[in-house]
Amino acid sequence: MTSLGPAEPPAAPLLDCPFTQDDLPRLRMLVDQYADREGLPEPQRGDFIVAVDAVATNAIAHAGGGGTLTLRRVDGHLECHIRDSGPGFSADVIPPLAPGIGDPCEGRGLWLARHVTEYLKVSAGSIGAVVTLAMRLPH
Repeated sequence: MTSLGPAEPPAAPLLDCPFTQDDLPRLRMLVDQYADREGLPEPQRGDFIVAVDAVATNAIAHAGGGGTLTLRRVDGHLECHIRDSGPGFSADVIPPLAPGIGDPCEGRGLWLARHVTEYLKVSAGSIGAVVTLAMRLPH
């Protein structure tokens, strides 16, 4: 049996910060700055900021009033993890089709984030949920 060696440690965070409603404008600005620094071009950078904002806004509205955002460069992607301390949820709440204006169906922000990013996944955290979204960086 051959040894695969030690697992590679996760990339050090580019950004790791808690947020509440009052922090959203600063959070968008920081994500824009880090995404630009990592080479994410427009219009993908703008899409990424909109997606991050939508997920952070959901954490504020539905999961205790805030969360923590961690931004990393992982395997050629700019990856964002948003952790909250709410009741938790699964990706099943994301509607398969775009919710209409005034539609009582929730999940509009998550639906948008899923469609403008390379990938979006929802997992359980030790408390609450973790939403991971990412955009592929140019070579």
